[in-house]
Formats: sequence, structure tokens, C-alpha cells
Amino acid sequence: MGTEKRIERMNPEHLVLLLEREMPFGKYKGRVIADLPGYYLAWFARKGFPPGQLGQLLALMHELDHNDLGGLLEPLRRARRQAAAGPGGV
Repeated sequence: MGTEKRIERMNPEHLVLLLEREMPFGKYKGRVIADLPGYYLAWFARKGFPPGQLGQLLALMHELDHNDLGGLLEPLRRARRQAAAGPGGV
């Protein structure tokens, strides 16, 4: 029983953070995590994700990208665009 792997629960707020948080360093500094290319995410998966929340978000985005689930972010993207457009905006 001591070798059980702890499974983290999905935090829905992390999906929103993927669209808000920017990469703080490297080739894609300033790019939103949700818009990072798959090969860059795969590189982190091979080499190791950074510690903390940034690493968690990169790992989550890698899973979404690798499993072709990026479409799960589309409703959130649309909602963000509509909110940015303001009332009456498209």
C-alpha cells in the first residue's frame, strides 16, 4: 500500500490559467501557455517540467495537446473574446 500513486484532481481553474498565464522565459517568453507549440511542450515532458504551478500548467497543456484535446479550451477562448469585446461586441 505504500507505493500507491497519488492522483491529482483536475482543477477547472487551471484551464482558464492556460489562457491567461504567459511563458516567463525561453524561446516563447510572453506567449500564452495554451498557444505554445506541441514540440516545445513535448521537450519539457522529456526533460522535466519546471517546479510549481508553471510546471503543472505546462504538463496539463502537454496532455491536452498530446491527446488532441485542445478543443476543450475553445469555449473559454470564445468567452474571453466576447468579454474583451464588451457589451454588444461579437
